[in-house]
Amino acid sequence: MKGMIKLQQAFLVFIVCCGAAFAQGNSKFRVVLDPGHGAKDYGAVYHGFVEKNIALNVALKVGKLLEKQGVQVVYTRKTDVFIELDERCNIANKANANVFVSIHCNGEAKKQAYGTETFVMGPTKNASHLEVAKRENSVINLESDKQKYQGFDPNKPETLIGLTLQHEEGLNQSIDLASRVEERFTDDLKRKKRGVKQAPFWVLHRTAMPSILIELGFLSYKPEGEYLNSDDGQDELAESIAKAIVAYKKEYFIPGNVDHAEPKEEPKIIAQADKPEKKIEKAPEKKPVATDAAPSSKGESFRIQIAASGKDLDLVPANFNGLSNITKEKGGTIIKYFYGEAPDREKAKTLLAEAKAKGYTSAFIATFRDGKRVN
Repeated sequence: MKGMIKLQQAFLVFIVCCGAAFAQGNSKFRVVLDPGHGAKDYGAVYHGFVEKNIALNVALKVGKLLEKQGVQVVYTRKTDVFIELDERCNIANKANANVFVSIHCNGEAKKQAYGTETFVMGPTKNASHLEVAKRENSVINLESDKQKYQGFDPNKPETLIGLTLQHEEGLNQSIDLASRVEERFTDDLKRKKRGVKQAPFWVLHRTAMPSILIELGFLSYKPEGEYLNSDDGQDELAESIAKAIVAYKKEYFIPGNVDHAEPKEEPKIIAQADKPEKKIEKAPEKKPVATDAAPSSKGESFRIQIAASGKDLDLVPANFNGLSNITKEKGGTIIKYFYGEAPDREKAKTLLAEAKAKGYTSAFIATFRDGKRVN
């Protein structure tokens, strides 16, 4: 317990320091690419396919594509070297990055699973998600100085879950970037999409910007391992990841403002999700009660994304600080919640102001076409 308290206190100091540094802003969109593992840390190894090599190759290819688009790229490693888990986070935070993208390959004992999945920071009770997090966190065991991870044990799920309570900033933006990556894998490459998921990764926990961890596929499934290990496969994967990052940049990045389009404070809905459910009284008749059905507007429209969570909440005003006209969109294990709908951006800005006034300070405008979300 004392170790956990020390860890939490250190992290709070870290957040304050990072906030001061981030206030300076960036003139160029800056991406930190983190090829997982390296040197003595091989990562997943199946059928002669080695995770550390594939992750590095793909990251370098992504970087070259992004640089051609005017994106500034920082790598946690560019060669086969061992970088401590904590240092990867330090590199991202010192770089004052806009986003952090960690690249990995998956593996499992039965050698039957295949497909892509992209993770964001968050708690999970799903055993398979915890196993992925434990495996990627286990690099700590290879490090000489384990004091900085005091109170953190990658083999104890309760420890992992506890750490997630400290850092969930930028969850909306992280989920959006992760969703774009998964969509590109599916739409461009016809890969099996396992979806966007939450899990407690140390490397995502310690980064102070929207962060994702990509599992390119399963090396344990030989046909997929062969694809991941091939030059053509790595070129295709890199192109899809780069496209997703550039699309994210166009929507969120304002030069000179590292905080992107909106502040990164966590929506209150995430904290509320962990509280015991209360009996909801019937809303007054004059105030419409939200329903699961999305608005049926034709053409382009705009809604306000107020939160994203693994909790499936009833769409009633009492669950959303009094806001009605709430809709939700389910995608994998993540549910996005939206407030209102407007036919143009000017009216959407009014809805955005209303949402922020209710405490959803990281809310932002999302574009829909014929009832479907578009980038």
